[in-house]
Formats: sequence, C-alpha cells, structure tokens
Amino acid sequence: MSDNGNHPRRSPQQRPHRSVVAPVPPLADNEEPLTVRPGGGDRPGSDFAVNLGAPGAPVGSDTQRTPGRAQIDTPPPLEAVQRQHPLVPTVAENDPSQEPRHSGKINRELLFRPTKRTPRSGWRRAVYRITGGGVNPGESSEDMRRRHLTDRVNQPIRGDYKIAVLSLKGGVGKTTTTVGLGSTFSSLRGDHVVAIDANPDLGTLGSRIPTQTTATVRDLLDDRDRVHRYSDVRTFTSQAPSRLEVLASERDPHKAEAFSEEDYRGAMSLLENFYNLILTDCGTGLTHSAMRGVLDAADALVLVSSPALDGAQSADATLNWLEAQGYGHLVERTVVVISASRPGSNGVSMDPLVEHFDVKVRAVQVIPFDSHLAEGSEVDLERMSTAARDAFVDLAALVADDFPAANGRHHGPIRNGR
Repeated sequence: MSDNGNHPRRSPQQRPHRSVVAPVPPLADNEEPLTVRPGGGDRPGSDFAVNLGAPGAPVGSDTQRTPGRAQIDTPPPLEAVQRQHPLVPTVAENDPSQEPRHSGKINRELLFRPTKRTPRSGWRRAVYRITGGGVNPGESSEDMRRRHLTDRVNQPIRGDYKIAVLSLKGGVGKTTTTVGLGSTFSSLRGDHVVAIDANPDLGTLGSRIPTQTTATVRDLLDDRDRVHRYSDVRTFTSQAPSRLEVLASERDPHKAEAFSEEDYRGAMSLLENFYNLILTDCGTGLTHSAMRGVLDAADALVLVSSPALDGAQSADATLNWLEAQGYGHLVERTVVVISASRPGSNGVSMDPLVEHFDVKVRAVQVIPFDSHLAEGSEVDLERMSTAARDAFVDLAALVADDFPAANGRHHGPIRNGR
C-alpha cells in the first residue's frame, strides 16, 4: 500500500468484477483503507470485495480508488454461492419482496378454499346425508367417472349436429336406441333435442314416448310457411319426461305417403333452426329416396346390430355399402351399437365381434339386455336398469366426442386424427 493511502494499480486480469460506487463517510487522517478481496475466506458472503480508498484519488477511476467512497464489487450469482455454501438462504427466504403475488384478478381460487365435491352414491352419500353435510368423504371413483362422462356429453355444439340411426335388419333395437340415446342427451344437456321418424314404411318412433299431439312430419311440412319460432314447431312434436321431442311419421296407412328425400330435406331446413341435436330414425332400406337425404345431411351414424350372426352380417354389409357409395367419411364417424335383445348368452363370442367392428368404425358400444326396453313401449330412463342407463351415457359420450370436430362439418376422413 502506498504512503498516500491509494491502492496499488491492478491489471484488468486482477479485477474480475465491475465496481459499483456508493457514498460513505470520509476517512479520518489516521484511518487505513479497508480491503476485502474476492475469495477472502470460507465464510458465506466473503466472495466479494469492499475497498475504501484514501483521499486524493480521482472520482470514478478504475485504477485509482476514490477517497471517502466504498467500492463494492458485484457478487457472483447466488446459485454459485449456494453451491459453495449450502447454508446460504434463498432469496425467497431472505427477501419478503420476492414472495409470489396473485395475478390481481378476483376469481374463485382467490376467495374460496378448495372443497370436496358432494358424493352422489354409496356409503359416502349416506355419511354426508346423516351428518347434514358436516362430514364430506368426497366423490368415489364411480362418481368421478360419471361426472367426466357428463362433461363429455355436454361439449358445446356449433350450430346443429345430425345423427342418423340405421340398421338393415329389423328387430335389433334401432328405434329403442334412437329414443334411449336422444333421451340421454336431452336429460343431461340444456339445449333442444329432437328425433324425427324418417321411416317411409309407417315408423314406430312416435309410440315410444307419451303422445302429446297427433301431428306428424307431414303436417309440419304442409304448414311450413307459418313456422317462424320455436313455439311454432313445438306444436308438432311430443315431449318425453327426459325433454326429448319426437316428430312422428304418419301411422294411418290410408293417409300415409312415401317419405321422400325432398320431404326429409324440407323437414331438416326447419328443424335445424330450432334444435341443436337432431336424431333421425331411419328405415331398414338403404336405397329408398329419403336415405340419400339422410346420409348427405348426417354428421355421424349410429349403426345398430344384435349380438347374432345375421345381425352382425347385416351391419357389416351396411358399412361396405356406405364405403362403396362414397360415404367412407361417415363410416369413420360411425358408432356401432350391439344391442342385446334377450338376457344371458346366446353362444356368440362378444369380444371378437367388438374387435371386428372396432377396426372399421370410430367406436363400439354394447347395450345390455333390459327388461323395460324389451317391452317395446314407451322408453323411460327411470325404469331402465343401472347397467342399461350407464351404457346409454357411455354411448352419448362417445357420440359427443365428435362434436368439436363437427364445427367445420365433415368432408373427409379422420382416421389419422382419432
């Protein structure tokens, strides 16, 4: 150290850190400048330098220390200090100003504590009710599964979504599936759902829900010029307890007329203005006039088969016909329903049957036998067995999985994206 109190010159190699100037009281005449060099010990915080210069050095000089000022070299990164000295606390522990702050928006997470959902079934529900809500065990895995299915069913629809339910073979549960699926959608969703009977041969869709009107699809078409609001079209439909509406076909053979492609397109041009989901109960023929209009308008197909050899062969032939007629994009958006028409096993191996259709279509759903559905009368969700009702919720969720893709309508294959 020189006699005038200045620090000796250092080469740039000896000054690895940039200096920061901060004012301190001036040194007394008998004080020696204090120097703490980098790496000056094993204690935390010793890896930086504080240099107090002597009077007479130029202010701001890199080679001459300034009198009355502290030269504080910038310390190395905190991570490097913590690696060498593990006991050094983190910034968050040392500096309260570094604690996380909320986004500034008022939302549910900010104002409410996390709460468990109310259990819907089983012993958890019993405990919750007995204690008046004081003890909440939370949802069971089955409750969570059903809630997730309901969320899938409630996916939003842009515009409308048309589902054609068809089968080449009669007596396999096609109309029952139409009503069961439509009732499930209408009971879980808040929008309008309607099923239309497009069977040219006196369909039975209208007899599967309570009758509120004798009007038919023919009456709607005859009065189309006066249909401007939902209440206008509602006078032509019957509504089930599930809120599913049905537009029936003519049942009197003396008044019946063949339901043509033009009739179907005319009915769709009215219904799509008032309903988000439109299900069509088709006839068993693929070549009659109305079927061309049904397939051209459909966003998805539900193909119903029985767990029997003839039923499976008919369903397979339907898929092949659709491919040959240029409706391959609908085949890839088809959900095959295997509906059991009687209890117990009939000797058919179900797994190979499901696997056969699963490689051709988007999904396969099995509807177990249900004594209420086997009556062939009005369909009531409350009278179905738990297994059958759950199967229809599964079916509705599978169909609804295609809702987002339908926002731009279907014009090509989807197999690579599923």
